[in-house]
Amino acid sequence: MEQSEQKFLLELLQTPSPSSMEMEIQKKWIEYVKPYADEIRTDNAGNVIGVLNPEADFKILLAGHSDEIALVVNRVDDHGFLHFDKMGGINPKAAVGMKVTVLGQGGTVTGVIGVNAQHHGGLKGDFGLDDLFIDCGAKSKEEMEKFVQIGDLAVYKREPEIMMDRYISGRGLDNRTGAFIVAEVLRKLSEKDINVGVYAASTVNEETNMGGAYFAAAGLEPTMAIAVDVTFATDYPHVNKNKHGDIKLEGGPVLAKGAPINIKINRLLEEAARSKGMSVQYELTPRMTGTDADKMRLTGKGVPISLVSLPLRYMHSPVETASLQDIDEEIDLLVTMIENMTGQESLNPLED
Repeated sequence: MEQSEQKFLLELLQTPSPSSMEMEIQKKWIEYVKPYADEIRTDNAGNVIGVLNPEADFKILLAGHSDEIALVVNRVDDHGFLHFDKMGGINPKAAVGMKVTVLGQGGTVTGVIGVNAQHHGGLKGDFGLDDLFIDCGAKSKEEMEKFVQIGDLAVYKREPEIMMDRYISGRGLDNRTGAFIVAEVLRKLSEKDINVGVYAASTVNEETNMGGAYFAAAGLEPTMAIAVDVTFATDYPHVNKNKHGDIKLEGGPVLAKGAPINIKINRLLEEAARSKGMSVQYELTPRMTGTDADKMRLTGKGVPISLVSLPLRYMHSPVETASLQDIDEEIDLLVTMIENMTGQESLNPLED
C-alpha cells in the first residue's frame, strides 16, 4: 500500500462516523475521490457515489459502508453521568473501561465508561449496557446538558495503529475499510479503459438498518452490485473453526456462497483471482448475507449481487484488526474483474 493510500485510510479511521452521523467522513471521501470520478452523486440518505463511464448500459454498483457502531445517550442523571444504548452491535464486555468521544450538540467531550472496582465486587456475570455509564467529569445534570442531549452519539476514543508493518488495528475497520476499498478501486480504474459503468458508493446506515444501500441501488438500478464489507477471521485463539469456518488474515479476499449470491458474479471474481495468481477464501451465507448486499438485491426488479469481504479479527470491538495485504489484494481483485468485463456478460445462471 502506497503512503498516500495509507494516509487516506488512516484519515477515514480517525474520523468519527457513527450510523446516522456520517456527514464528516462522507465529505472527506468526496474530496479524495473527486479528482478521479467522472461524476460525484449524493442522495437524501447521505450516500456518496463516485461514477466512472456513466454512459455505459452495464452498471456495476460497489458498496462499502462508511458508518461505524456507536453508543447513543438515552439519559443524563442528576449527577451528570450519561447512560446509553447501542447504535449498532455494541458488545458490553468490550466497552468496559474504555475512553469515548461524545459527539455532543454543545461540543465534543471526552468520557470514560465507568466500572465498579473489583474491590467493591466488580461486574457480576452477564451484564448489559444498562449496567454501564459514561463519566465526563460533570458534577450535575445541568452542567452535562450544556454539552450533551438525549440522542447524541459517542464512539470509542481509539487511534488506528499499524502493527509489525503488516496489520492495521483500531475501531470501525468495519467497514470504513470497505469505503476505502471502493474509493481505491475507482481511482485505479480511472486510469484504464473500461466497458462498463462503475458506481463506487460510500453508503450509510449499514450497522443499523442498511437503508443507505437501499437508496443507492433503488436510485441507480444497477445491472449488478457487490457489497464490499468485512467478515469474521477465525485465526486466533479460542475460536471454534469447525463451527465458524477457517478464515485467515493474509489468506486473501473472502467470497460468499449461498442462496442470495449470484453464481456468475462469483465466477467472474474467481477468474480474476486466477489471472492474478491470488488466493481467495470462502464463507457461507445460506439465507442472508447480513450486509448491504441484502438490501441492494431486493430493489427494483431485483439486482444480482455478490459479497467480497475482508477478513477481520475482533469484530465490533475497539481493536478490530485486518491485514494491509488483504486490503491491497481485494482492491486488485475488483479492479481486475471490472477491467476484464465486456459489458455483454449475462448474469442469468441458466444461460451459458
